[in-house]
Amino acid sequence: MSSFKLQDFATDSPEITVYLTDEANEAQLLSFPAFKEWLATLKSSLAQQKFSDHSFYKDRYSLRSIKIQSVDWFGPRIGFVKLKAEIKNSSGEELPGIVFLRGGSVAVLMILRPTDARDERWVIMTEQPRIPAGSLTFMEIPAGMIDNTERTFKGAAAKEIKEEVGLELREDELIDMTKLAMQGHKAPETLESAMYPSPGGCDEYIAIFLWEKEMDRVEIENLKGKLTGERTQHENITVRLLDYERLLEVGSRDAKTLAAWSLYEYLKRTRELP
Repeated sequence: MSSFKLQDFATDSPEITVYLTDEANEAQLLSFPAFKEWLATLKSSLAQQKFSDHSFYKDRYSLRSIKIQSVDWFGPRIGFVKLKAEIKNSSGEELPGIVFLRGGSVAVLMILRPTDARDERWVIMTEQPRIPAGSLTFMEIPAGMIDNTERTFKGAAAKEIKEEVGLELREDELIDMTKLAMQGHKAPETLESAMYPSPGGCDEYIAIFLWEKEMDRVEIENLKGKLTGERTQHENITVRLLDYERLLEVGSRDAKTLAAWSLYEYLKRTRELP
């Protein structure tokens, strides 16, 4: 098993060894955006322990080692990394450190209002195979991972909608509901202004956007049953239109859909959304 020393992580941490698998070398791992982002966030959070009001001020935790357990490649780039981080305090107490790294994602709540009935609302949903859930027809709002070429959440969201739904969205039409809901709250750690669906085991965070628009009823009907998706990514997506009033009935299994609904309702109630 090869290994390397992690440089410049923290001056008060012991020497940190990263143990590798044969699936990726040091340079490849260090260039994986999700790994770099996770390290930077962890470093910042551990540094907060120096303040006297921190829960761990009297016996601080530090990163001791990282063991890479597996690496999955998406063609020429790393897609997923599973690792075990050893984080202990001076008493030898260890924090749970099994981590599945995949990076950030975006999701979009798309609401259509027919021009002939503005109080009527339809939500664009995607139905596709989700093998980790054991499903071939999982219903959810449009979403996707942020890849290395995308520089903004909005850009990633617009790209996913074009690929999955076939609609061209302008970035200025998208409202970042997670960021809007969190405005005014100063977090003690440098976490993303996004929803973390499974922070006990995964680094993934999801920025949730709203796209709400009036559309001719004929255009809305044309979206029904439209088969879309990027064939090169082995996607097989069917677009479904769902009555907004049935959104929780159908979409409650999906964390993104639940979060999008709650953000939308909250921001409407607080008049943060028009």
